[in-house]
Amino acid sequence: MKPTLVLVGRPNVGKSTLFNRLTRTRDALVADMPGLTRDRHYGLGRVGSRSYLVVDTGGFEPLAKDGIVAEMARQAESAIAEGDALLFLVDGRVGLTPHDKQIADTLRRSGRPVYLAVNKGEGANRDTFSAEFHELGFGTPYVISSAHGEGVRQLIDLVMERFPEDPEDQDADEKGPRVAIVGRPNVGKSTLINALLGEDRVIAFDMPGTTRDAIEVPFERNGRAYTLIDTAGLRRRGKVFEAIEKFSVIKTLQAVEEANVAVLVLDASQDISDQDAHIAGFVLEAGRALVLAINKWDCVDDYRRERVKAEIARKLYFLDFARHHYISALESTGIGPLLKSVDLAYAAAMVKLATPKLTRALQTAITKQQPPRQGVFRPKMRYAHQGGQNPPVVVIHGNALDHIPDAYRRYLERSFVETFKLQGTPLRIEFRSARNPYADKDYP
Repeated sequence: MKPTLVLVGRPNVGKSTLFNRLTRTRDALVADMPGLTRDRHYGLGRVGSRSYLVVDTGGFEPLAKDGIVAEMARQAESAIAEGDALLFLVDGRVGLTPHDKQIADTLRRSGRPVYLAVNKGEGANRDTFSAEFHELGFGTPYVISSAHGEGVRQLIDLVMERFPEDPEDQDADEKGPRVAIVGRPNVGKSTLINALLGEDRVIAFDMPGTTRDAIEVPFERNGRAYTLIDTAGLRRRGKVFEAIEKFSVIKTLQAVEEANVAVLVLDASQDISDQDAHIAGFVLEAGRALVLAINKWDCVDDYRRERVKAEIARKLYFLDFARHHYISALESTGIGPLLKSVDLAYAAAMVKLATPKLTRALQTAITKQQPPRQGVFRPKMRYAHQGGQNPPVVVIHGNALDHIPDAYRRYLERSFVETFKLQGTPLRIEFRSARNPYADKDYP
């Protein structure tokens, strides 16, 4: 198994910057302000031929008793408990603080091996820069610069020495479907993640904007691997003021682009809003498979339930391909069927369609309804083949296909979806017309 390295420290010491460097990604949000990271964030790193898991945590406040800070501390404590080695980051420019001493006491009681990294030491005299941190009692402090990479490779080499080399240490992609949980703020996205996992893996707090980053959580159910992505709630553009929130919106949109399936979470206790439709439209534009989860179903009466169903049919009519599930993330009801629909949507999005079957389905659709004439000519569609997955793309070849109307394109899309039973994913069609060999010839 890959060793798990956990990054711990007070806010704004450079943990997320180091996480990005170790994973060679930009997955963790980084900004010059404390408290940006809240949940624990997993990534895969590699040094030489050895790979490892690295966990980014929020600013650790061991003495916090309540509020969002206490939730962040609980997340950090969970990461410490599952870590094989702890990388304790301190800020060499600020120097040793009482907060650092509190964290050191907590880490010492954990029983895990601790490596003290004095960050932001680019260009500094290493002995002078780290001298006061000997007081923490973790042996020789290692001076690094997570922003510039100085000393990072040497530190990780040292950490990895304590772990035996795994002959099966490979990066085989066994993560399964990537599932992005999206929706407006405070509709229960993080609670749904925790319900699926059966543990409080991400912070679920009764305050809009609790989740800031796109947090990836690998898990397994019934022998199948998944990667869940908890995203920040998307508000209307005019209500996004803070720089952090603007970063969060970008990370959410990127998470949808990189996912295989999106689960759009709606709040049954509130009206279906234009913003819900905008989020659904973005998922559809990205071509991602979709499942609708109407949350807090246990909190509304029969009249409200009927109203919600009517609003979905009226405002989200363009999502008729997606399965609907009425759930309670807090009570963990309706979760099993939801995951089955995710499996079906993923299978539809990644389906492989043979050219002969596609061409036969195309000819059947044309027999039922021919494309409308364009002037004196009627477009002639000869054959079809698959041009991509996630979403499925059907490429149709023929003559005079440049002006086929959108209504007929939608008719073909529905025909293919019904023929191949592709529920849960949009399908796209591309037309490619053969070049007329006589178009450029001059005749007397």
